[in-house]
Amino acid sequence: MTTNSNVAQKAARRKLNLLELAQELDNVSKACLIMGYSRQQFYEIRRNFQTYGSEGLLDKIPGAKGPHPNRVSEEVEKAILEYSLMNPTQGCLRVAQQLNLQDVNVSSSGVRGVWSRNKLLSRHQRLMRLEDHHRETQIELTEDQVRLLEKFSPEYRERHIQADFTGHLVAMDTFLVGTLKGIGRVYLQTVIDCHSRHAWGRMYTTKVPVTAVQTLNNDVLPFFEEQGAKIETVLTDNGREYCGRPDKHPFELFLQLEDIEHRTTKVRRPQSNGYVERLHRTFLDEHFRISGRTKFYESVQEMQNDFDGYLKHYNNERPHQGRNMDGRTPYQAFVEGIKPIENEPMEMNSVA
Repeated sequence: MTTNSNVAQKAARRKLNLLELAQELDNVSKACLIMGYSRQQFYEIRRNFQTYGSEGLLDKIPGAKGPHPNRVSEEVEKAILEYSLMNPTQGCLRVAQQLNLQDVNVSSSGVRGVWSRNKLLSRHQRLMRLEDHHRETQIELTEDQVRLLEKFSPEYRERHIQADFTGHLVAMDTFLVGTLKGIGRVYLQTVIDCHSRHAWGRMYTTKVPVTAVQTLNNDVLPFFEEQGAKIETVLTDNGREYCGRPDKHPFELFLQLEDIEHRTTKVRRPQSNGYVERLHRTFLDEHFRISGRTKFYESVQEMQNDFDGYLKHYNNERPHQGRNMDGRTPYQAFVEGIKPIENEPMEMNSVA
């Protein structure tokens, strides 16, 4: 700014010298020839000087003289920057929706404008800002946690799967969260209702059929029963924790006892459907990559406690932009999509 001001002042003094020289020589053409101006420029400079005084000699920069009239207020910009610091992987539409829930009125373009002015347009830039913030607050980060910053999940291939109501199709998959020192690998058993996107997750140190059974029996089925809903079909990949001999495999036997149909993807290698793939990416972006950079975990239970808090936010507070969601939370879509359980009068009559 100082350099631009000095240049403008030098140009103004040169114009004033032109006017003084023309008056001294009493010859406009000669003065213009000496100073390097045209006669048209001379008369324009003299007119501006006569009209506006010394300010008329300053070069005027075209464009708005102040902030754009549609620019968000300082309070809204501060709220956007604070929210983006804690949630660096969320897009501008998600940020705008979350702030609107907090009575901060802003559009997605307004959020993008704030990011643009602060050089935060890319997810990488926002994650780097989070790293700088925690470095300034003296929070130590391990090399593995820093490496997570550069690692982004590949784009998932979206595959539409028909799920007309809650419980029509529930998808499951096993996801490798990471490795804890002294404990080993940590796996996440993920379950999602494909109609409402309502999700459950339980962490284990093993990848066996019993963990899949425990997740369904302890977390998922009780929630469905509490809401008066029923699971009709479970979709998994063909991993060993889900598939085996129907008369011996624990997971297969459990689904048979609960009268739940089991479907698998028809591929030679383990592969889940698009809903689970997208859910895992969301977990990485919104929870694991952030919590892993701000906290050092020493136990699986500690990781599970923090993840349970995130799941509560994901299911009950976070608006969803998926197909047929229209900004609803997964819990809202879950409740609204419950299919009434029909009575069976024909069976009762036959018994009578």
